[in-house]
Amino acid sequence: MQLIDGGVTAPQGFIANGVLSGIKSGRTKEDTALIFSEKVCNSAGVFTQNVVKAEPVKLTRLRLKNRHKAQAVIANSGNANACTGEQGAWAAVRMTRAAANSLSNSEKIGMKVDEDDVLVCSTGVIGQQLPVEVIEEHIDELVEGLSKEGHEKARQAIMTTDTQFKECAVEFEVGGKTVRIGTMAKGSGMIHINMGTMLSFITTDCAISSEMLEKALHSSVEGTYNCVSVDGDTSTNDTLLILANGMAENPEITSDGPDYQEFLKALNFVNTQMARKIAGDGEGAEHLLVCTVQGAKDVQSARNLAKSVISSSLVKAAFFGKDANWGRILCAMGYSGELFDPQKVSVSFSNSKGCIKVYDHGNPVDFDEDNAKILLSEKEVGILVLLEEGEASGTAWGCDLTYEYVKINGDYRT
Repeated sequence: MQLIDGGVTAPQGFIANGVLSGIKSGRTKEDTALIFSEKVCNSAGVFTQNVVKAEPVKLTRLRLKNRHKAQAVIANSGNANACTGEQGAWAAVRMTRAAANSLSNSEKIGMKVDEDDVLVCSTGVIGQQLPVEVIEEHIDELVEGLSKEGHEKARQAIMTTDTQFKECAVEFEVGGKTVRIGTMAKGSGMIHINMGTMLSFITTDCAISSEMLEKALHSSVEGTYNCVSVDGDTSTNDTLLILANGMAENPEITSDGPDYQEFLKALNFVNTQMARKIAGDGEGAEHLLVCTVQGAKDVQSARNLAKSVISSSLVKAAFFGKDANWGRILCAMGYSGELFDPQKVSVSFSNSKGCIKVYDHGNPVDFDEDNAKILLSEKEVGILVLLEEGEASGTAWGCDLTYEYVKINGDYRT
């Protein structure tokens, strides 16, 4: 497996673009993105578990449930189109209809695109009606600008409070053919276990059935996107979509086996990269926290313990203060719902500056606080928890809780 450039346009047959439609006043960067495949794709998705779901989530879920197919995704930032009633539902439909009509009428595309094969996503402020007419006014510009280089504008268009774009692409071999997976994501705040205010789009030219694509996506999400927390809030708009157009012409993956496992390995890799980038770019964050639990009774237990640690506000605040307050880690593990023997737990902090053990088999360790502060001042800090309950391990990603987070969210709407 090799890292390559290109994000969502790295796989064969995919092009993208982003334009500034003017959805939110004052924005000067692109706010509307479009991803398009030359061929209709087998598709799958994972969505927010929040009971309150945005109108684009409802529409996209319905279309994937009915068809398991897609050819294009249109997405906007600056407005979540959530809690907007019938008007918002119609705005989501209008976005897909405008994209389908413009694609179908474009000499550049040269084919009819079915409205039902266009998926839609939105992110931004909740409870305000989406000015869909400005998107419609710029839709032809969006379509005509589609290109292999368009991933750069598309990745910008989906950002809200993100401070950096998030994308990744890899190349690997399946069935004797070169296959690519590309992805881009946005996410900075309202991020919690089982996804958060994040949009993520994955494209691949691998030939894989809709059933196996859905299986791979759900399997991968459990150990990647569902192990990220920034602030404990699960959003109304979380959406993770994957489109596979089969243009790599590998023997179609229709069952578990070596080819499926190779595809899943690559999917896990790109999703892990996105999970890390989202956690590291948490609103106002100064540190990426990576908690790994080893020696657990099973993988789910390890993940649950790790997620409890990185979700703790007190743990996050301690890392902001560069305070090696390991007691908060033990406390967070204790209310995780998982059973373990505290007398067999060891905790260490580590990164490029070294490794410091702070708790050893139920006993505090006399460590150098000054050295610990140097280690905790690095951008990334690893939290290693060793149990003696079994052989399983799991990892979760989070960030520290800073003054800047409150500043960003205190007047986000106004």
